[in-house]
Amino acid sequence: MKQTLSEQDRIRLDAFIAEVENRTNTQIVMALIQRCDSYAELPWKAFALGASFTGLVVFIQDLLVYSWFPGVTALITVAGILAGGAVFALLTLLIPGFAKRFLSASRAEVEVRQYAESLFLSRELFGTSKRTGILVLVSIFERKIVILPDKGLSDQLPGDAMQSIIASMTVFLKRGEIRRAFETGLEQLSQVLGTRVQGTGKNELPDEIIEEKGV
Repeated sequence: MKQTLSEQDRIRLDAFIAEVENRTNTQIVMALIQRCDSYAELPWKAFALGASFTGLVVFIQDLLVYSWFPGVTALITVAGILAGGAVFALLTLLIPGFAKRFLSASRAEVEVRQYAESLFLSRELFGTSKRTGILVLVSIFERKIVILPDKGLSDQLPGDAMQSIIASMTVFLKRGEIRRAFETGLEQLSQVLGTRVQGTGKNELPDEIIEEKGV
């Protein structure tokens, strides 16, 4: 899989992660995921829209042009509607930005969170001695960010604080500035956590950024 972050970006972020971990006594893992679900329904939604749009166009043409050729009208209607739907469905496979127009925000939120929770468990980010692990996951296709702190940080990272951090990161994510989004998250985590966390001071989790294609 082609990496989204350059080697220079990764080196810079790895060093920043280590710095914030030392300052806050936490263990921060950052993940960059291309897409958190296949969303098999998106091509069908696009097909329905394309077929409906093409049907309207063919209907207007039928009134204006093809009314004198009833035999040709039926053939053009069926072929045109199917072709229009197929083109729209194909565009969802070729152009991620077009496909995302058919994805609801709530559906994306659920899938990204589920992916983050699965990654948290599969990578055993709960394995720190003081339960001070934090997963910061960025999903490119959905343009969503999830922050999952372990239970040892529940008091230091309440929901409103995490939402504020996510909102600041999302500004850069929407611009395609992935490294800046991660840096903003690290900066704000450092400010929110301060030095109040009771950690071991040891590096218990890898600092290297996880980058996956996803589903």
